[in-house]
Amino acid sequence: MMMQTPLTMTQMINRAEKFFPKKEVVSRTASGIQRFTYKEIAARAKRLAESLEKLGVERGGKVGTLAWNHHRHLEAYFAIPCSGAVLHTINIRLSPQHIVYIINHAEDKVLLIDADLLPLVEAIKDKIPTVEAFIIMTDEPELPATTLSNVYHYEKLLEEATGNYQYPDDLDENSAAGMCYTSATTGNPKGVVYSHRGIVLHSMALGMADSAAVSEKDIAMPVVPMFHANAWGLPFAAVWFGTNLVMPGPYFTPQLLAELIQKEKVTITAGVPTIWLGLLKELEENSYDMTSLRGVLCGGAAAPKGMIRAFEEKFKIPFMHAYGMTETSPLVVISTLKSYQEELPYEEQLDIKAMQGILVPGLEMKVVGKDGDVAWDGKEMGEFAVRGPWIASEYYKDERTAEAFKDGWLYTGDVVTINEEGFMKIVDRTKDLIKSGGEWISSVDLENALMAHEAIFEAAVIAVPHKQWQERPVACVVLKDAYKGKVEKEELLAFLKPQFAKWWIPDDILFFDEIPKTSVGKFLKMALRDQVHKEYASTNK
Repeated sequence: MMMQTPLTMTQMINRAEKFFPKKEVVSRTASGIQRFTYKEIAARAKRLAESLEKLGVERGGKVGTLAWNHHRHLEAYFAIPCSGAVLHTINIRLSPQHIVYIINHAEDKVLLIDADLLPLVEAIKDKIPTVEAFIIMTDEPELPATTLSNVYHYEKLLEEATGNYQYPDDLDENSAAGMCYTSATTGNPKGVVYSHRGIVLHSMALGMADSAAVSEKDIAMPVVPMFHANAWGLPFAAVWFGTNLVMPGPYFTPQLLAELIQKEKVTITAGVPTIWLGLLKELEENSYDMTSLRGVLCGGAAAPKGMIRAFEEKFKIPFMHAYGMTETSPLVVISTLKSYQEELPYEEQLDIKAMQGILVPGLEMKVVGKDGDVAWDGKEMGEFAVRGPWIASEYYKDERTAEAFKDGWLYTGDVVTINEEGFMKIVDRTKDLIKSGGEWISSVDLENALMAHEAIFEAAVIAVPHKQWQERPVACVVLKDAYKGKVEKEELLAFLKPQFAKWWIPDDILFFDEIPKTSVGKFLKMALRDQVHKEYASTNK
């Protein structure tokens, strides 16, 4: 029999400190670029853990963070769980009401706050009674003026720590290490708790050659926020493997991202499609050296085929499509070509890369239709379900657990197809499918087709009520600046007609200056529906 050694996060930060003390974290904060070695990050994390213990944070206690992607947040990523407490990354883009809800629901005892986010917390300070102390993360030597009480300066706390703190060596691998809340398009956000074991195994999966292949040789830049499903686990894996990290900090722009990639020689980066659409626009307008990039990891929503083609053909940047959720840590499937698929013509390769991908080793999946498991033919649709060691088993203290978790499976709410090779393709969210005359229409397929048009910057397709067909699709598009006022809906409809059955073609195309988005950069279709439905309800088209 093998040894029963626990899988805890302490081994991750300890390995970075011991084997990769010279490797670097490049951190962009409000005052500019700062650089730290892993030896320094590890020492600072222990000082933070010691400080939190002095403030009364016990094992199992929740510590919330309201922060951007920078070195202090990275230190909290390890200091909190490795001391036995629970890291609660709070999505700063949620509404104040939802932020109040999740702080109270999680029962956070201490909050770590970036100085520029103080107004957000000051506005709700009387509604979060469980919070006993606030730690301000700032580059300035003194605390900013604030109406909060029991306020501490992050750097001064670290200076006052003895530096002799050691992480406990008896942590249970199945104990809580972190928690995130879903972005909640309806109702209150749902809490997901991550175990030490789950984070360790998920990090290992990110290092697999046929996954993201994160390694010591990489320079990784997580653009996806550290408050969005733990920046997809990339900071955890990078520290464990000794990967250099580039943290882009607050209020970045496509220009800043391009400059960081060029200057720091970033090899792998991760973010949602809206981020990469912005970067693509920047690359088309200005000249940068992107040759260091071996991969752009894209998830959170389906990436348009046209965007993948532009990255790969125009800028020679390999594109990696992936899929996951807050509930799945998040990596579930990733679209890496099989060896013999690399011999296919590029158009066929592109079709594969536009799918979400195949299941990552360590997980199990099934796709359930109305009559049971669907055929792997790339056509039959069903709901995607998954289980495995880094998949949540329930929501934190939430009765909605019963809706999503059944018989040991997480039912994702995503409608997908699986082809003969095992590649999964998202057709839609169950709530976003359009049912026209008893037949299903995929809003995702229509969106991706529209995004392939050279004039379109963003596209979202929604259902509108129809008295004869029940629902019909309507497309909402944002044109690129150079095409505004020059492209009519008739041209776009003509572009779609050769690609789809007649009844799939949208009844209308509406032009927007901007499509509303969720707190994590996905299209907020609920807001779009509310806006568009008012017009269509009055005309009953």
